[in-house]
Amino acid sequence: VVCFSDNGPNGSRWNGGMRGIKGSVYDGGTRSPLLIRWPAKIKPGSRVTRNAAAIDLLPTLTSLAGVPCQTAKPLDGRDLSPLLLGGEVDWDERMLFTLHGNGRRAKWGVRQGPFRYYHDGELHDITNDPGQRTDLSASHLEQVALMKTAGEAFLRDVEPTISLPDPRPLSVGVEAVTHLPARDGRCEGGVQRSSVHPNSSFFTNWTGKKQRIAWDIEVATAGTYEAILHYTCPSGDEGSRVRLSFGERSTAATILEAHDPPLLGEEQDRSPRSESYAKEFRPLSLGTIDLAAGKGSLVLAAETVPGNTVADVRRLILIRRSE
Repeated sequence: VVCFSDNGPNGSRWNGGMRGIKGSVYDGGTRSPLLIRWPAKIKPGSRVTRNAAAIDLLPTLTSLAGVPCQTAKPLDGRDLSPLLLGGEVDWDERMLFTLHGNGRRAKWGVRQGPFRYYHDGELHDITNDPGQRTDLSASHLEQVALMKTAGEAFLRDVEPTISLPDPRPLSVGVEAVTHLPARDGRCEGGVQRSSVHPNSSFFTNWTGKKQRIAWDIEVATAGTYEAILHYTCPSGDEGSRVRLSFGERSTAATILEAHDPPLLGEEQDRSPRSESYAKEFRPLSLGTIDLAAGKGSLVLAAETVPGNTVADVRRLILIRRSE
């Protein structure tokens, strides 16, 4: 069992005394806990103090499982299983790199042993100064030069790829049930997201027939799929008829029931969040639609809008009923 968290809070909340939040390359924006439980192999209470990162999970877990790890390109990660299983290990303090942004705006950091160096020239001793309040760059010139050179080389190596758009569509039909959340869709004509952050976000401000919600998909298994829309709709706005289309195939249903629950946690938060607040969405079957294998846009649009809004949308679920 492996348990670890996302990196850094989105706002100025409690962060263990570490400097920075999500989006920064300081420890407070990048450091996460990792807990692994395997009583038959890993001694309870074991602690790995060497620097490690998420890139190490693939080689580590495949090694522990006895599965060959064959990749087309070399892995940046390293097998941590010798450290987890105990015993004496000859382990050099490699450099780990952190990057946020791209081009000249990129922020980056380098970690080696107790030291963390940043693109702006600061050097900190993480072990003795976890809050990163004391800049040691003036007294550790050799360490600064070494880490600066390595960081700039890393940036040159990855820069050609970090600003490229991701052309990959969402896979549908690999399994019998496919979830298409709002975070992975796109909105057109004035439809908005509840937050710029993906966490718990949903589509809102869907008010007219010229607006659309779409997901770029690739159907792996052709067949008949039931489409289930998770929505909310204020009382008085029910009655909109919505149609889901993929190429020339489509299915439609009318939102007959209002469902307008409150946002959860808004009054309990000690610090206002920039992520979206969540709410309970209701499922509505749009009927079945035949999806041919291949790529295309799965489009949701309104045919009639008798009220002020159509609905807020959290996700679309496709369930393969037959092939």
